[in-house]
Amino acid sequence: MTTDPDQIRAMVAALLADLPDPSADDAEHIDVERIAASLEEAHDLLVRALESVER
Repeated sequence: MTTDPDQIRAMVAALLADLPDPSADDAEHIDVERIAASLEEAHDLLVRALESVER
């Protein structure tokens, strides 16, 4: 796992880039499960990054 902050930011941004806009007109059709999965994946990436810094 990289510890480069810019690379970690880019990885998180890539994971969150496809999330829909909750304030959009068609917000009632948003796939909440997909949003949750993307957020969980970004969270896991950040946790792994922090764990690698602690070593």
